[in-house]
Amino acid sequence: MAKLQTGKALNIRETPIPGFKVIDLPVHGDNRGWFKENWQREKMAALGLPDFGPVQNNISFNATVGVTRGIHAEPWDKYISVATGRVFGAWVDLREGPSFGATYYCEIDPSVAVFVPRGVGNAFQALEENTAYTYLVNDHWSAEAQSDYTFLNLADETADIPWPIPLSEGELSTKDETHPRLAEVEPMKPKRTLVVGANGQLGRALAQLWEDRDDVDYVARDQVDLARPVTLESVSWSQYGTVINAAAYTAVDGAETPEGRAEAWAVNAAGPAALARIATQHGLCLVHVSSDYVFDGERESHDELEDFAPLGVYGQSKAAGDLAVATTPAHYILRTSWVVGDGKNFVTTMATLAEKGIDPTVVADQFGRLTFASELARAVDHLLRSTADYGAYNMSNGGEVASWADIAARVFKLSGHDPARVSPVSTEEYYAGKMGIAPRPLNSALDLAKVKSTGFAPEDQFVALARYVSSLSS
Repeated sequence: MAKLQTGKALNIRETPIPGFKVIDLPVHGDNRGWFKENWQREKMAALGLPDFGPVQNNISFNATVGVTRGIHAEPWDKYISVATGRVFGAWVDLREGPSFGATYYCEIDPSVAVFVPRGVGNAFQALEENTAYTYLVNDHWSAEAQSDYTFLNLADETADIPWPIPLSEGELSTKDETHPRLAEVEPMKPKRTLVVGANGQLGRALAQLWEDRDDVDYVARDQVDLARPVTLESVSWSQYGTVINAAAYTAVDGAETPEGRAEAWAVNAAGPAALARIATQHGLCLVHVSSDYVFDGERESHDELEDFAPLGVYGQSKAAGDLAVATTPAHYILRTSWVVGDGKNFVTTMATLAEKGIDPTVVADQFGRLTFASELARAVDHLLRSTADYGAYNMSNGGEVASWADIAARVFKLSGHDPARVSPVSTEEYYAGKMGIAPRPLNSALDLAKVKSTGFAPEDQFVALARYVSSLSS
């Protein structure tokens, strides 16, 4: 029996396999035996180990020296250690990507543990009798899940694992002896991305941006309806790593009616809360789109730290959704203003009026920036690819702040019409005598410093506007 190492400090080491980590565990021993903190979430997360949310603990007891098991890559993460005995552990990266086929091996005794990411093939050989090999996993085992496993032959020549005891002399299962060689292995693909609200402006923009990706699923309201959280139960969440909530109730004035109020709260608040619970349970990254309407518009520019002060039901429901989404650890909240995408919107309405010879009256005391859906989609893609810090980010196009009347006049000019045909009025004048109108923030300009700090450069709203108007006539 090898002498157990004691007196080590807790330490986490990187390896040639991305995400695979070796953990040195402090073991405290005396004449009675020894003690260790085998899994210590707070300390280990502080040192860089993923807070992977284990839900099941498994133990493999190996009675004799030479028992060899693997190489198995399961669709979940594992934290491996031994309670008694000693093993030679071997790992091969079986994930799709440039590190496919990378190997690592080392001995594990009670003073060593390893973190094995999803898709990394895992194997071990018992070096002592009565070895208890234990592992935490962050998804529940099921017979159905075995169809998602990836296997590699223990004797694969490319991996060339230096087993201390020749495989011909060890104890192996028949299945483990017949697994394919590396050249025949189909790499495990990354977890998929789910877009909820596929028919909305952002959903369509994401589909266009990601048209070459085959790892994204889009679901419309007839499949997953946030107003009916029970529909979320039909989703096989274990196959996803990211969920993007592009669904929303956006009828600002409609939200002031009894029916609209109920739907706004269901879609904008209760639905995101249900998604946040699911994201926490399954370890997903949740991307959620919010609104400048969570603010009262009293400040000329709103940053991410400003307190919520929504003026109407729509803004209140969006603020509640923000608070719910912020409870899940891995989240991005993108707070937007004045969204313009496919379909009917303010810009298309102004362009149509210009062509029809109608001279509109447009409010001139509400200020902000347009957010083109294509630019919002680009920001979602950027945050996910750059692995920026989780949290809330303001997101709109850049450039000078303008009023709705300013933008309307620009649309007229870009369409080849006289911008003077747009008559500016105050919000009070515009809505005078109209019933059921929701209060609106007068200042919707969002401070973009935080999203810019991640390396994202929002395009000037007027550059994007010119291109968009040009596309309407093409």
